[in-house]
Amino acid sequence: MKPTLLILAAGMASRYGSMKQVDGFGPNGETIIDYSIYDAIKAGFGKVSFIIREEFVDNFKAIFEPKLAGKIETDYVFQSYDLKPFGIHKVIERAKPWGTAHAVLAARNQVKEPFCVINADDFYGYDSFEKMAKFLTSEVSDDSYSLIGYQVDKTLSDYGSVSRGVCKVNEAGNMVEINERTEVYFTDGGKVAYKDATGEHPLPNDTRVSMNFWGFTPAVFDQSLDMFKKFVDANENNPKAEFFIPLVADELIKSGQASFKVIPTASKWFGVTYKEDKPIVQKSISDLVNSGVYPENLWA
Repeated sequence: MKPTLLILAAGMASRYGSMKQVDGFGPNGETIIDYSIYDAIKAGFGKVSFIIREEFVDNFKAIFEPKLAGKIETDYVFQSYDLKPFGIHKVIERAKPWGTAHAVLAARNQVKEPFCVINADDFYGYDSFEKMAKFLTSEVSDDSYSLIGYQVDKTLSDYGSVSRGVCKVNEAGNMVEINERTEVYFTDGGKVAYKDATGEHPLPNDTRVSMNFWGFTPAVFDQSLDMFKKFVDANENNPKAEFFIPLVADELIKSGQASFKVIPTASKWFGVTYKEDKPIVQKSISDLVNSGVYPENLWA
């Protein structure tokens, strides 16, 4: 059974200022998602599922269906504010969805095979998809998951702070714990630091971080559903609280329900958080096209 690629594309893109999920970065207006799907098809994935807000669906279909027809199966998962499908009979007003792990839970009735989760606005490179496809077809189990690990200093924006899941990895290559740091940035001296309620803290530049490239089986849906219910109860009066995938991973590790293999990659990561990142991403993709890594017209 071929694995599925689950793309997180329901975010508000508040810092970017527009719908960066479908913004053009390639020489013929290709989105970052296009390059992820291209690499996933090459690596052996059989289906792509877009996790989006329902009002985006016509836009996404118009952009992706023509170019993907006959190449890979497509599906759409809707992330909403409605908690009833999760057995939660509360109406909680929020300005943003409940976060990345909630988005994954939204796919629980549609994804029946091993799958990986990625962000729509991150460029991961073929090496990451190849390694994840191999893991999902030969190693994954209901108590053994994975993530692709990147060096933190190769994942930051020059234009502001970003969120990163900071990993602690043991000698066996498995994650011991992961902590979501919502303000990670370069200091004036070129070092890496993160800020929390207690102040600024340094991070070694070679610290492994998650860029939200995770490998799971459908067992994670049942494993995380109770966590989400408890999270909602604890945060119903906190409109900014988000149920992140690293929170689920950390709980699964600490409870002994699952391990996470940290798969190192040689792929170069880049992404768009701020508008100022766009020309850098365009230049990076242009360099890859000029060096022959990707064709100039991706879907010709």
